[in-house]
Amino acid sequence: MAASKETQIYRNDVDKLSVSEREGLLKPYLPQNQPTNTKPLKSQPIRHFCKVQLHLLAFALMHALFSLYIRFRQAYHILLDRIFAVLYYHHRAPELIKQDIQALTRIPQHLTVILELKEEEQGFVGLEKLLDDVAEISAWCAGAGIPMLSVYERTGALKDHLQRTHRAIASKLHAYFGRHVPSLEIQAPHVQSFLNGEDLGQSPSSAGHLSILLLSAEDGRSTLVDLTKTLTEMSQRNKLSAEDISLDLIDAEISESVMTEPDLLILFGPYIQLQGYPPWQIRLTEIYHSQDNNGVGYQVFLRALHNFAKAQMKFGR
Repeated sequence: MAASKETQIYRNDVDKLSVSEREGLLKPYLPQNQPTNTKPLKSQPIRHFCKVQLHLLAFALMHALFSLYIRFRQAYHILLDRIFAVLYYHHRAPELIKQDIQALTRIPQHLTVILELKEEEQGFVGLEKLLDDVAEISAWCAGAGIPMLSVYERTGALKDHLQRTHRAIASKLHAYFGRHVPSLEIQAPHVQSFLNGEDLGQSPSSAGHLSILLLSAEDGRSTLVDLTKTLTEMSQRNKLSAEDISLDLIDAEISESVMTEPDLLILFGPYIQLQGYPPWQIRLTEIYHSQDNNGVGYQVFLRALHNFAKAQMKFGR
């Protein structure tokens, strides 16, 4: 009963208030800037249609300009390759290769290349093409006086066909050099090396010497992982202290198990893709890439050597 009386008194007091006084009581509890009249937005189909068409026109214009740029760039590189093919071609003569590079102030002592065995080319035909590319590059290196060539192929197809690779390269060297063929050494990490098809121990040829190293993806990051595990186990067994682990130690171990740092890396593909190439060895390597190039060519090889000769090597302290 007491509650009903208080409710009745409250209602009598409220009834005495005017409408503006009631609004004044509720106004502090209402959200700020509350719109009083909100009219529904009218649809504007013509304006929306014009905006969409304007965006489509801008996209088509940008696409057309970029396509023209790509076409002109491809035509320029094709023309440049044709000019180099006319002015500089080896004709399978080492004398002409030496003549093409005689003006260079320096040449790399260790050249490395990345080749790819594409999925659609896998099989006998694809492997033969890959072997022919490796043999051609080897002959160019021998003609240019480059003593060390390392070839990276991600799947390891070359390492699986070591003797077949040796025969292809030896045959190509005979086609270039005739009877004065440089001695040839084929090697791969954790695989026995061969010199002219025999075990090492023979004296090198008087015509020169060419060492070829075959690499695959398993010689890249996995090698760093294995070395890290080995150093960790040796440290846990107190055979090696943490203070003894340094960059020089890691560099020496990787150089002994895989290879030393190359001077120049040539990419023959249209894009810059290292495909899992051993990362430690190319910290200071000069990398050359020719845009819109889709195959192994002497012109790309020669331009890479010219670019390397003009490059400035600046090392930090």
